[in-house]
Order: sequence, then C-alpha cells, then structure tokens
Amino acid sequence: MQYKVLALDLDGTLTNHDKIITPYTKQVLMQAAERGVCIVLASGRPTVGIEPLARELALDTYGGCILSYNGGKIIDCKTGQTLVQHAFPPDLIEPVCTFSRYWNVVPLTYDANGIVTEDPASPYVQEEARICKIPVRKVDDLPAEVTYPINKLLLTGDPADMPHVEELMQQEFAGKLSIYRSQPFFIETMPLGIEKSASLQILLRAKGLTAENLMACGDGWNDLPMLKFAGLGVAMGNAQPEVKAAADYITADNEHDGVGLAVEKFILREEN
Repeated sequence: MQYKVLALDLDGTLTNHDKIITPYTKQVLMQAAERGVCIVLASGRPTVGIEPLARELALDTYGGCILSYNGGKIIDCKTGQTLVQHAFPPDLIEPVCTFSRYWNVVPLTYDANGIVTEDPASPYVQEEARICKIPVRKVDDLPAEVTYPINKLLLTGDPADMPHVEELMQQEFAGKLSIYRSQPFFIETMPLGIEKSASLQILLRAKGLTAENLMACGDGWNDLPMLKFAGLGVAMGNAQPEVKAAADYITADNEHDGVGLAVEKFILREEN
C-alpha cells in the first residue's frame, strides 16, 4: 500500500454543508483505517472542535491523529500524546489584535472550552462557533486575557475586505508570522513557517515515511501547501480554482462523497 497516511481537511472537504460525514464516506474511511491507514484530521479548527469527528471515526482505536490550528498542534488519538506543538509568539498577540481592530476585523482565539473574543456577536465569529460546534466567551481585552499558550489567532471579517487585509498583514508581519486565508472570511495567523504540510512532514518522519506515502484532500487556500507536498494531492470539486490547479486529482464535491470516492479509488482499490 503506497498511501499509509491520509490527511483530510474538514470544512468543505470531509464534512458537508451540515458539518457531518456522509454515511458512504464514513464507511470507506473505516475500511481504510481497518487496513492500517493512519487518518489525520487536518484542520484550522481548534482541537476541541475536531475531537467529535475523531471519535466518530474511532481514531482512538485505530491510531489516527488530530492536526489542529492548521498544523500548530498534532495529537495521537490512541495515546493522547502531543506529537507536534507550536506556540503563537506571545509578544505578537497585542500587535495583531491592534492591527485587526484598525482594519475592522475581529480577532479570536481559543481556550480549553471554546472561542474567546471581544465581539461574540460578529456573524463570522458565530460562523466559527457553528463550524466547530463550540461556545463563545466574551472578553473585554483579548490580549490581556491570553495569559496561556495559544497556537493561533483567527481574524474574521467581511469577505470583500479580507484579501486586502491579508496582503497588508503579510507586509506588516513579514518574517514574523505565517498568514493566509482558510475561508473568504477567515485569515489564519500562525507561528512563522507553520502550516499543515510542515507539521505533516514531522509526523511522516516520526513514522519513517515520506511525502510519497501521503494522500491529502482539501479545498481551501490553506490546503495548497499540503496538497503540493503530498504524494497524491486531491482537490474537492468545490475547491478554490488555485487549489484545483495545484492538485494531482480532482474528485467530487463535499456534498457528494468526494473524499470517499477518492479514498476508494486510490487506497482501497489499489490494495485490492
């Protein structure tokens, strides 16, 4: 079996519009896991927002992983061990929040229970809460509140404004942070050099594997490095045009079992 690790983005990829895994895709993934494939749920979501899907796929039994915060953290679901951990630079929390307020975008981060933000009423903050199925806690001063290690700050705002804000942020924090959009209304701000592929490389090395043993599926801008890095990069039918252009294969969309069809084609049939 060539593809021993399967990295799956969640929103727009593994889950449909209702944020659930469809029965066919779930069945195919369980078959792959039973045959020894290490499934990695690779998302910008916080760990707490991925754990229910990991339980649904029984990754604690089969030994899969949660890659949360776009690569800021990887947890082995079977052992509970943290395999990769990258903390956001504490001295940059205040500058990022100040920048965000100036450009009228809302920053948020996470604690052990859910989202922490100054503006819980923002529709884009509420969308993150809906996606992750976690609560939102209001604070008066986000930088003052964050006295514990965090893995990322998520900036949320009007999709019409975010390309310009992203460009300005990349200029402002060049050489200090990794900055990229994951959705039209989300900008991920991460420790420098951290994204999904960088952390997957560490995981593969620990398993004695290479990128040629990795199959990855995604749909968004933040999935581009992962799909380019993987031995087989699969773009969803609903993926951004740039993602489709970079992929080795384009499958069906996330409403029509795109992940399940690709895994059956390239992993289950290959073995048979």
